[in-house]
Amino acid sequence: MSNTPNRASNSAGKPRKKEVTLDLATARQMLPLVRSIVADVQTARQALSRLVPEQERLERHRRDLVWQERQRRYQVADEIAAAEKSWATAVAELNTLGLTLVDDEVGEVDFPTKVNGRTAAFSWLANEEALNHWHYADEESRRPIPADWDKSNTVNATRYRGNQP
Repeated sequence: MSNTPNRASNSAGKPRKKEVTLDLATARQMLPLVRSIVADVQTARQALSRLVPEQERLERHRRDLVWQERQRRYQVADEIAAAEKSWATAVAELNTLGLTLVDDEVGEVDFPTKVNGRTAAFSWLANEEALNHWHYADEESRRPIPADWDKSNTVNATRYRGNQP
């Protein structure tokens, strides 16, 4: 027997995030699910935006509250906890898919990819119908997806599904 302790290669105990690289067709197929998750994120965010000021007001006046207002104070705290949990769950779902929530207010999500060997992302906003933009990882400005990317990825997606091109 060895006296060397058995250690996992990740001794910090944190799960390693699997690096995901998506092609355009796959990212576009994911969009309906992502749209639903982002709607949950935004609903939770809106609830928090509405409830937090109410909670702050109730906390400032907590000594002067009548019973109904005290009851509402506890209810608001519970609603905030539920909204925070819902927000965290939705963000975790995006992370599990390998995606990044860039901005929860506008619902911006990055789908990781590679362009010319460089780390990049397809970029989508919640108010957009389709996935039509991308950017390199070190850039903030969104670029339109070139039409020839569509054609090459459409052929690959068709073959992947087993259909004749």
